[in-house]
Amino acid sequence: MHDELTRKDIKKMQEELDYRRLELMPQLIEEVKRTRAFGDLSENFEYKAAKQAQNKNRSRIRYLEGMIKSAKVIDDRSKADEVGLFDKVEIYMPEEGDTEIIQVVTTVRCDPRKGLISKESPFGKQVLGKKVGDRFTVQVNESYSYVAEIRSITKTEDDGSAPLMQY
Repeated sequence: MHDELTRKDIKKMQEELDYRRLELMPQLIEEVKRTRAFGDLSENFEYKAAKQAQNKNRSRIRYLEGMIKSAKVIDDRSKADEVGLFDKVEIYMPEEGDTEIIQVVTTVRCDPRKGLISKESPFGKQVLGKKVGDRFTVQVNESYSYVAEIRSITKTEDDGSAPLMQY
């Protein structure tokens, strides 16, 4: 399976990968060496913490390498009056009588608490391609769904401000 990522997603991942390999890894190796000298490794908390940090860094490097290697590069192909990637969209939720501003992003940059909704989520799949005034139903699971309406669309491009999601 390929992850659908933008060129900016891949660029951000490559920058993080370079930082982790070239700057962070040597620091972590030195920290492991330094803490190993503290003595008995079975009771050496600093050494265990340094090893955990080193292992977490290696794991993130493997994750980023895999994501970059398997990526399918996508571009926003939405029309001027449709919701596309990174557009700011005002959504009205009739059940709550509430509106909120969201942005549909790729899966590696989503953060629902900040209004950054994955294009792969049930909501993201429904909102992409919609126009102002369109109402749609989001089926969350077999027993729950809700209705939403597009109030406005502000066309924007990926400015790079949405950070990569951490795992």
